[in-house]
Amino acid sequence: MANNEIRIIGGRFKGRKLRFPDIPDLRPTLGRVRETLFNWLAANIDGARCLDLFAGSGALGFEALSRGAAEVTYVERNRKAASAIKSNIALLGIEQASVHCVDARQFLGRDRGAWDIVFFDPPFAASTCGLLDLLLTESRLRPRGRVYVEGPRREALPESSRLIKEATAGDCRFGLLATD
Repeated sequence: MANNEIRIIGGRFKGRKLRFPDIPDLRPTLGRVRETLFNWLAANIDGARCLDLFAGSGALGFEALSRGAAEVTYVERNRKAASAIKSNIALLGIEQASVHCVDARQFLGRDRGAWDIVFFDPPFAASTCGLLDLLLTESRLRPRGRVYVEGPRREALPESSRLIKEATAGDCRFGLLATD
């Protein structure tokens, strides 16, 4: 597989390869991490309204759509990455997705939507101070909502009584937060 490709690992698009641009700090979530995550989300994904907040390659959102999510809102501030996500949406013939080329903080400041699942996977060097708290405290999650968080392996995930699952793979640490 080429360096700038991801492969959907489950669901109706299983095996499909999607391309993304070569952009510094863009690191798609590893396939084995996606597999673990979607095993964790198996009971929550069907019909879910999802937000891929730092979309990058869009891997998490595409995996969610492939496995039965009702819709995905992608937020990606890099124009090339956002354009690639739009191209992949068209390639797969997906109608239940939207792409917003804007900073995550700006998006959350103007959009008042609530989601069932939020993928919170910022670039490792990004400052996301307060954004996770904003998601968890301002009714941005529907009842039984989940937030996937990912960061560098050497750093702890945000401390929260809502952390229900945690694991490591490669150079990342990831976990799942729950509203219930």
